[in-house]
Amino acid sequence: MAPSGTRRSSYSRRAQYNIFTGYIIAGVGALIGAILLGVSFFQPSFFGGPRSAAQDAVTPATETAATVRSGSKSLWDSVSGYYRAGSKNAELKREMELARIRLEEAKAVRQENVRLKGLLKLQDKERKPVAVGRLVGSSSTSTRRFAYLGAGSDDGIEVGMPVRSPRGVVGRILETGDSSSRVLLLTDSESVLPVRRAGDEVVAFAEGRGDSLLRIKLINLGINPLKVGDLFVTSGAGGYYPPGIAVAIVTELADDGGLARIVSDPAATDFVAVEPIFEPEAALGASTPIEEELTD
Repeated sequence: MAPSGTRRSSYSRRAQYNIFTGYIIAGVGALIGAILLGVSFFQPSFFGGPRSAAQDAVTPATETAATVRSGSKSLWDSVSGYYRAGSKNAELKREMELARIRLEEAKAVRQENVRLKGLLKLQDKERKPVAVGRLVGSSSTSTRRFAYLGAGSDDGIEVGMPVRSPRGVVGRILETGDSSSRVLLLTDSESVLPVRRAGDEVVAFAEGRGDSLLRIKLINLGINPLKVGDLFVTSGAGGYYPPGIAVAIVTELADDGGLARIVSDPAATDFVAVEPIFEPEAALGASTPIEEELTD
C-alpha cells in the first residue's frame, strides 16, 4: 500500500522547527508586552515622549480631517437650516445662552474688581493668549477625557497653561510636543477646578465625572443655596485659571452641591486659545500705595 501523502508535523523536522520558532516569538512578544504594561502602570510619564512624537506625526493628517469635518458640518447645517425652520429657533437659543453667560461673567468680573481693586488697589494687566489652535480630536470612547491641540512647544505652549474657547474653560495643557499638545478636559475624572457662583461668594469645587457633566461640591456644607440654572465661574484660587471665566451651569441639585453641564463643550469647539498660567501670588505681591508709604 502506498504511503499517505499527508504527514503529521511530528514526522517533519522542518514543521517542528517552524512550530517551535512560533512559540518562541509568541513568548517573547508576550514578555515584552508584560514589561511595557508594567512600565505604564508604575511610570506613566515614561511614554510621554513617544506619545508626543506620535501626536506630532499625525497632527497634519488630523488637522486636515478636522477641517473637512468642520466644512461638512457647516454645509449640512446650512442645508438642514434651509429645510428646517426649527434650526433658526435653535440658533437663537444658543445666542441667548451665550449672551447670558457673558452677562454672568461680567457680573463676576465686576465683583472681583470691587473686591481686589477696592482693597488692594491693583491694576489689571491685559492677558494675551500664548497661541490659538484647533482641537483636532478627543478621547470620546475612553474612560479618560483628553483633547488634542494642533499647537505645541514651538508655539510657546507649556504644561499647565489653561485652554479656553469663546464660551468658557475647556481644560489645561497636560503634555506638549513640538507641534501638538494633549489637553486635560474639565470632564476628566482627575480634573478638579476651584469655582464660585457668579454674582456672590458661594465657593465650590468642579470635579469631572468622566462624562459630559461636572460634580459641583460645596466647600461650606449646610443648606444648599444652589438653584438650577446657576452659572459657576473660575475663582482664581490655586492658580492656573484666572477668575471670572464661565465653567458650568447647574442642571440638578444634590445634598452637597449638584450636577452641572459644562459651558464649553469640546465636541462643539473648533478653535481654542491657550493663555499664560495665572499666578495670583505675583499679582498680590505687587506693592500698593499704602505699602509704599509705610516703606518710605
